Amino acid sequence: MLRQDELFDDDLRAPSGVVTVNDRVSFRTDGTHRVVSVHGVVAAHYDLSDRAAEAYAMVTLVESGYADQKEVARAFGCSSRSVRRYQERLAGGGLRALGRLRGRPSVGAPSRPSRRDRTILRLKARGLSNRAIAQRLGVVEHTIRKRLRRLHWSAVAVAAPSLLDEADAPPTIATRAELPTPEPRPIVDGPVRPRGPCRCVTTLDRDPRDRSMDRLLAAMGLLDDALPLFAPTDHLPGAGVLLAVPALVASGVLSVAQQIYGSLAPAFYGLRTTVVAYILLALLRIARPEMLKEHAPGELGWIVGLDRMLEVKTLRRKLAQLAAKGRAQEFGREMARRRIRERGRILGFLYVDGHVRAYHGARRIAKAYLTRARITGPATTDYWVNDKRGDPLFVVTADANAKMTRMLVPILEELRPLFAGKRRLTVVFDRGGWSPKLFRQIVGMGLDILTYRKGRVRRVAAKRFVERTARLDGRRVTYLLHDQAVRFLKGTLRLRQVTRLTPETGHQTPTITSRWDLRDIVIAYRMFERWRQENFFKYIRQEYLIDALIDYAVEPDDPERSVPNPARKAVDQDLRQARGQLARLQESYGVAALDYVDGRTPTMRAFTETEQRLQRELDKVQARIAGLVERQKTLPVRVPLRETPHAAEAVKLSTERKHLTNVLKMVAYQIESTLVEQLRPHYARADDEGRTLIQTALRSCAAIQPTAEALRVTLMPLSSPHRSVALRQLCDDLNKTATAFPGTNLRLRFDVAQSTS
Repeated sequence: MLRQDELFDDDLRAPSGVVTVNDRVSFRTDGTHRVVSVHGVVAAHYDLSDRAAEAYAMVTLVESGYADQKEVARAFGCSSRSVRRYQERLAGGGLRALGRLRGRPSVGAPSRPSRRDRTILRLKARGLSNRAIAQRLGVVEHTIRKRLRRLHWSAVAVAAPSLLDEADAPPTIATRAELPTPEPRPIVDGPVRPRGPCRCVTTLDRDPRDRSMDRLLAAMGLLDDALPLFAPTDHLPGAGVLLAVPALVASGVLSVAQQIYGSLAPAFYGLRTTVVAYILLALLRIARPEMLKEHAPGELGWIVGLDRMLEVKTLRRKLAQLAAKGRAQEFGREMARRRIRERGRILGFLYVDGHVRAYHGARRIAKAYLTRARITGPATTDYWVNDKRGDPLFVVTADANAKMTRMLVPILEELRPLFAGKRRLTVVFDRGGWSPKLFRQIVGMGLDILTYRKGRVRRVAAKRFVERTARLDGRRVTYLLHDQAVRFLKGTLRLRQVTRLTPETGHQTPTITSRWDLRDIVIAYRMFERWRQENFFKYIRQEYLIDALIDYAVEPDDPERSVPNPARKAVDQDLRQARGQLARLQESYGVAALDYVDGRTPTMRAFTETEQRLQRELDKVQARIAGLVERQKTLPVRVPLRETPHAAEAVKLSTERKHLTNVLKMVAYQIESTLVEQLRPHYARADDEGRTLIQTALRSCAAIQPTAEALRVTLMPLSSPHRSVALRQLCDDLNKTATAFPGTNLRLRFDVAQSTS
């Protein structure tokens, strides 16, 4: 048998001696060997003495839709009946049946439907169309229609084959034509077991920039995920993003994704490739699939070892396939559990805050207050949980923009199992979560609270403040503080109040906490560090486009959701207008009386006429107000959504795909933060310019040189020598991790080129 590379000689590329089946398929016979090509790509090669291989090639061409029976029969020198007989033998007895002699089958041959026929009948019994069945089995619709006709299938009386028949069926050899497209996996409780090795664990391609064979294998259902294959490149834009790969691998996102989602097979862009590509694209600030249109797909693909990056529609389809499994919430929970396990020592304080995403579409969705615009409008609220460094840990989307007082307990109940056996947690939030009853409930859960005090508070005398100084997180901090105990809920809830005085303005900021073991300056410092989370929201909104829509899908809103009563709202508006009119009439009445007293009214008769007219109008408005008040009393303040006039139009934005991308972007941000922390020892201005330097390095050009055991990435020097030195030291630290690029055994080796200036 010839090797693959021996089939591609100069004679094969010549048109002479080539038999054309149709405009897509051709074959060439060279001595005792024959090569069959589809669109110029080798689909089969065999020895002319191997009758089974030739028959299998003919059947594959027909059932894959590349040629019909007549075209194959004419080109291969046989009859259409022979081609049809080969199809029946392959379906009934597998490859061994193709190797037997010509002629009719023996009298004792089994006549019951084959395994594939039973699959077709079972799918028809479920109500699937011929086209849907053909797509699942990887054949053309005409093949399904012919099989059903020969099986004497009737739409009236169709019984799915019994499980006993399936169990008693003789074993057959699975062939490429029989591999169906996998059905969507059912959503089950618990983690998905990792898949075994993919059906093709190597690559048949030799040119890293032409992956035609792997794409063909994926189309035939024989490839789960294309293996990365790198080409030497001297100047590849954006290749600096490979600096993020060690942190990406260390984050465990690939193993968690496989555990939760299993696989996207068969596919050229499988689960591993999709996750790696999406995170690296986010780090390159290609934060939406639509932004791929602005970049060269070939250059982006070379970064991850492919001939081209996923296109917009392909990436959307992959995200839709993952979202269809409905496991984004579980995916985010597992990522949070893994990060807590690795970084538990810095997770004593958790910052919780809501981020409102404005919606500018035409759908009727719930409204929320948009702080940046200072208006109320259609929006969706996400609640983020960040650690004390400001890095995101967990995110959840609120139903109908629920307030923090309603969301805090569900969020904490979700997070508490992740911290089993860890230190006691302190939850930090702003005034939106102010509720003494909620505080008592949280403390009863075994957690502590830290928040600003809401409402009017008696000022503390300036002489009672004490100056406190400490060094926290490497910074020297000085505050004027007052510490005291306070009680709420009629004295049943005792908490601690730490008030900070701003000397320049005299403003006092009281904070409330249940932590009695910490110094007052630590309490104040942790409370004011909440702005790290606000900075995170601003950064991720601008850099990662966290507010952008990922899809336009919507879901029906909950018909039982409590909403403000629109009928009462209309009555309230009429009542406000009536009371405003009453106030204006009373003002006019008073002005008329004053004019008469001051002598500005010419006669008593004129005043009397004005007074009588205003009194009639006042009586009419007062009667209207009384009627509206009685009407208002009969209307409930809130009603179920189904009782509102626009209940049929009420929808909510689909959350599954958005939550999935939020988790992946959260991982990208965590990777960026990890690189900044690794850069800190080598760069004096890491606090001020660390992220800027990392962004520049990730988007810089680099040379790629693959070897047998390593993938050498040489980054271009940065704008100044000291920044290049810091980057080179970071590369040395990354090299010590000995991280292999996902899907390969190539160890990443980073370096920075010497500046030529």
